[in-house]
Amino acid sequence: MILSFDLDDTLISKNKFDLEKSNLFQRFLGVESIRKGTIDLFKEIKKQKHQIYIYTTSYRSELRIKTTFYSYGIPVDFVINQQKHLKRMNKTDVNCSKFPPIFNIDIHIDDSVGVEMEGQKYGFKTIIISERDENWTQTILSKII
Repeated sequence: MILSFDLDDTLISKNKFDLEKSNLFQRFLGVESIRKGTIDLFKEIKKQKHQIYIYTTSYRSELRIKTTFYSYGIPVDFVINQQKHLKRMNKTDVNCSKFPPIFNIDIHIDDSVGVEMEGQKYGFKTIIISERDENWTQTILSKII
């Protein structure tokens, strides 16, 4: 199964949830801190033989995103940023902020209720995670098994 994760306010935020500790190397490179629990979650997802994609509408470069996760020891399989999203979406008549089926994604994890509504409208599966959900990793794992 291919799972995709949003970045902003789902896995990355400055003040909405606790973050994984960063090391000197990460701080030197300016790597963004990720949500506490992401490392263990991604390792468990990989252990279950699923693929992990990042699907963000930000303009961060693919290299920057891959470096962030690699620096935490959890490389991702594929990155979709705004540039890739727009390039692929321009070939469709679908108009939505994210469209996981066009990248063969089975489930998209996000914080946005708007993305959930798009999923209902266009027929793709989502898991919506609240910034206040302290058991967010269990919420995800319980829905992908």
